Amino acid sequence: MPVPYTTNMANIYYSQIESPIGPLLVTLQQDHLTNVSIDQQKRTVPIQPEWIYDEKPFRSLALQFHEYFQGQRQQFDIPIRLHGTPFQVLVWKALQSIPYGATTTYGEVAKQIGNPKAVRAVGMANGQNPIPIIVPCHRVIGSNGKLTGFGGGLHNKSLLLSLEEQNCEQAS
Repeated sequence: MPVPYTTNMANIYYSQIESPIGPLLVTLQQDHLTNVSIDQQKRTVPIQPEWIYDEKPFRSLALQFHEYFQGQRQQFDIPIRLHGTPFQVLVWKALQSIPYGATTTYGEVAKQIGNPKAVRAVGMANGQNPIPIIVPCHRVIGSNGKLTGFGGGLHNKSLLLSLEEQNCEQAS
């Protein structure tokens, strides 16, 4: 589904969306979301001088995030563009198949992509996910059931998982 606001093909647009886990820095290029950085994230992409601040192309995304955090949305309907190595993109696409409110392990993701010995590599790719929440890397946990790394902080990972679990329980 195209973003209802057409952007110049060469430009990168950015905005900030407020959320219960802190401000989200979002970028858009060629009408595709390319980055969601959680403010506390260690790998937050720094705003570049050539980027253009504009809230208009992010209105639909802001509404979808609001609905997600209110428990009214389980899937995002926004075009995304994943930039990474072929392995990373393979992992990130596998993450998109994890159902709302569910969790899986790094080992299970490695099996899903046909490389069961690549557990650590899956963890590294998971940690480099440029579009957290929408590409739900927060739904991947350790094989022992414990929460493991999340670029937005373990506290926020816990909040996201609790939000989804609570909304699944209410729907039952």
